[in-house]
Amino acid sequence: MKITSTSCICPVLVCLCFVQRCYGTAHHSSIKVTRNQTKHIEGETEVHHRPKRGWVWNQFFVLEEHMGPDPQYVGKLHSNSDKGDGSVKYILTGEGAGTIFIIDDTTGDIHSTKSLDREQKTHYVLHAQAIDRRTNKPLEPESEFIIKVQDINDNAPKFTDGPYIVTVPEMSDMGTSVLQVTATDADDPTYGNSARVVYSILQGQPYFSVDPKTGVIRTALHNMDREAREHYSVVIQAKDMAGQVGGLSGSTTVNITLTDVNDNPPRFPQKHYQLYVPESAQVGSAVGKIKANDADTGSNADMTYSIINGDGIGIFSISTDKETREGILSLKKPLNYEKKKSYTLTIEGANTHLDFRFSHLGPFKDATMLKIIVGDVDEPPLFSMPSYVMEVYENAKIGTVVGTVLAQDPDSANSLVRYFIDYNAEDDRCFNIDANTGTIRTTKVLDREETPWYNITVAASENDNPGLLSHVTVGIRVLDVNDNPPELAREYDIVVCENSKPGQVIHTISATDKDDFANGPRFNFFLDERLSINPNFTLKDNEDNTASILTRRRRFSRTIQDVYYLPIMISDGGIPSLSSSSTLTVRVCACERDGRVRTCHAEAFLSSAGLSTGALIAILLCVVILLAIVVLFITLRRSKKEPLIISEEDVRENVVTYDDEGGGEEDTEAFDITALRNPSAAEELKYRRDIRPEVKLTPRHQTLSTLESIDVQEFIKQKLAEADLDPSVPPYDSLQTYAYEGQRSEAGSISSLDSATTQSDQDYHYLGDWGPEFKKLAELYGEIESERTT
Repeated sequence: MKITSTSCICPVLVCLCFVQRCYGTAHHSSIKVTRNQTKHIEGETEVHHRPKRGWVWNQFFVLEEHMGPDPQYVGKLHSNSDKGDGSVKYILTGEGAGTIFIIDDTTGDIHSTKSLDREQKTHYVLHAQAIDRRTNKPLEPESEFIIKVQDINDNAPKFTDGPYIVTVPEMSDMGTSVLQVTATDADDPTYGNSARVVYSILQGQPYFSVDPKTGVIRTALHNMDREAREHYSVVIQAKDMAGQVGGLSGSTTVNITLTDVNDNPPRFPQKHYQLYVPESAQVGSAVGKIKANDADTGSNADMTYSIINGDGIGIFSISTDKETREGILSLKKPLNYEKKKSYTLTIEGANTHLDFRFSHLGPFKDATMLKIIVGDVDEPPLFSMPSYVMEVYENAKIGTVVGTVLAQDPDSANSLVRYFIDYNAEDDRCFNIDANTGTIRTTKVLDREETPWYNITVAASENDNPGLLSHVTVGIRVLDVNDNPPELAREYDIVVCENSKPGQVIHTISATDKDDFANGPRFNFFLDERLSINPNFTLKDNEDNTASILTRRRRFSRTIQDVYYLPIMISDGGIPSLSSSSTLTVRVCACERDGRVRTCHAEAFLSSAGLSTGALIAILLCVVILLAIVVLFITLRRSKKEPLIISEEDVRENVVTYDDEGGGEEDTEAFDITALRNPSAAEELKYRRDIRPEVKLTPRHQTLSTLESIDVQEFIKQKLAEADLDPSVPPYDSLQTYAYEGQRSEAGSISSLDSATTQSDQDYHYLGDWGPEFKKLAELYGEIESERTT
């Protein structure tokens, strides 16, 4: 099959067509046409016939963005089998076949019906085939070919990352690289110059330049100073077609900022300053500020201040505020106008971050002179000490002198000073002060054990200026006297075992004293000498502020005496010494062999009876079990139900026990007592349970004679055996109770079942007027009445 294209008009395509004609069969097997192939049949000699091959061409070209009114001609398909008589039909399939590309099935001409965009799709793969128009059989195998969209310069270069923001240090050398910009062109870079871009600068000269090939922006001047100009706006253009006339272009903006370097030293605006500081200024407070200017920014403008000379170096200090870059002048020592009225300081400001590249610009520091004038002010009185500590004994009389404070006017006037105690509202006012002399006295009797220390504030003011105050803290320690006797440290529970031996230590006691250590321990323990010697216990002083209780005799008995009392005496080591008396309680208890207490007091009575703890627990357990049995028995008795339910609606007065609810008036499950007395009749009177039976009553005198001859007990046993042995009997949810009450008593029966045998004047004819519900009852009593009449 031949494929021809108008694109071969250009010399390049002519060469390609020539090469394709010469080597297309060997190198483009995807569209080669083979004919007259003979299959090898087994047993026959393979015969090779040289096939006839048509001109093979595997790609067409079509220009993009075609805007003409007619479809764009792409190329022509031609088969060697086509004799021009129209018997050959050309078919085109693949990408865009029938929509973008159409073919004349007779001539094989291919046209493009739409404008194509190479940037959206660069090529289309299609398949061509020639078939016999009459038989629809292929004349040649299907061939694959490609239609490439040929590029035109329809896309301008674009800066995808713009606009740009970039910085470069000030004072940089000429040619310092700032930024590289890149523009992209969507056209085919392999075809012509449509995608070949060159760069140029439209705005920003003479400060910056751009490399036309690489797009690198560089500085074009020496020593660009940020302090002179900081921001630059540079416009860069990218043009395709290698910058030739007719090429498309795009531009972007590059915003360049010069960053600061330390190329400017600090400078004080003035060479001489003057500062007024009152003598009342507090030590450590800031008394003034000073600042040197630096044209740089950021860390390049950081500086430190220092005092390098002057007679006030020891009186003043300077520090640097990092935020404001100011020097803060502070007072190190108090000022006194009467002693020195002025000071002179030399202050220096220097950069902290130096750049040695610019050291030739001069020293990066500056100095200035500061004169400080001390102002005279009326100062408050000054106490002789920053704080006072005084002492007074407790229990001292009211008005006892505690101590004296002293304050003076530091000014040359030397005014008189008055004193007073600055009390808070909640303070306990235990002291007062002489307003003229500053002597502090007690106003109450003090107790060290209640409050051992007092802190008061004394204020002093000048008579001429009462509003000018000064304060001082006075601490008053209350000294101890021996005014509290010793006492036992706690309440002791002392136990002595019945099997104790003489001289055995049964307990150790200790004492405490509210007084200070000097008037408290050492404690002495002893028995009261005024009392007779205790025959049971004695006391031993351990000389370490403790004492031991010892037994004097062998064995104690709870049955004879279970509690003993031991009076003791305790004295302290104060001057004069104080003592107190206490009584110890000693209980007698039964103990194990190892000395552990087993029982005391009330349990002794049970032990004497010979009952141990285990026996008591066993007795208690038996009592609980008996109580549980009694409660269970009473509960069962109360929950027991009546065995019989007598139905008042049944005229036959049957005795029936139901374990479930009955069915009402139509319930015929009830047991007829007549069946118990007349078994033969019961066999005959078996009614259906779903309908009301029609009962024909027999003569009453026959029934009565039959009842007398039947043994009910034997009948019940017989029916019970039948029910137990019958496997076909279905289970019922109702329980029928058959009970035999024995022989008739001599007193007779009070049941209405035997009422038929007694004479009665009762007239039962009115039962027939009660309605159908009492029909059966009326018939029953009607027959009885007729028999009685007969």
